[in-house]
Amino acid sequence: MDRIYDDKFKIKGSELSMDTLDKKILESLGNDGRKSYRKISRELDVSVGTIHNRVDKLIHTGIIKKFVPVLSNTKLGYCVTAIIGLEVKGGSVSYLTEDEKFNSHILALYEVTGQYDAMLIAKFKNNCELDKFIKLLLAEDDIVKTYTQTTLNIVKEELNSTISTFEQ
Repeated sequence: MDRIYDDKFKIKGSELSMDTLDKKILESLGNDGRKSYRKISRELDVSVGTIHNRVDKLIHTGIIKKFVPVLSNTKLGYCVTAIIGLEVKGGSVSYLTEDEKFNSHILALYEVTGQYDAMLIAKFKNNCELDKFIKLLLAEDDIVKTYTQTTLNIVKEELNSTISTFEQ
């Protein structure tokens, strides 16, 4: 059963309805988020107004969350990547993303099933920063235990998704 999203856009169940043009626009913006609507309209052979309306829809429905530059953590000096499992006493660990001492390092935070209650991916300039971060985590009342792994090499790292990522 279709329901109306904000009187303007349709949702099928909990999934937003997108057609081929929406996907092509997302792919184009995924390759270059600074690309003008005019350039996209020429690429896809549709009017600038159509591109503008479609991008507005994609923003309004939350498919496009925001437009941001994709930074090279390594070139910024963040060479240590840690994957940290957290055993938590209470409920959620989402408060970690609201505290700057944690949030400045956390790239991703997931509540998970299995041995740990949450997993996070974080970046650090060196092992001393990582050590300090883990000690700060363990000082939190809700954090019972951490399990930390550091990466040796980055084989693939794309935390920003493009439509082609999901189409394969």
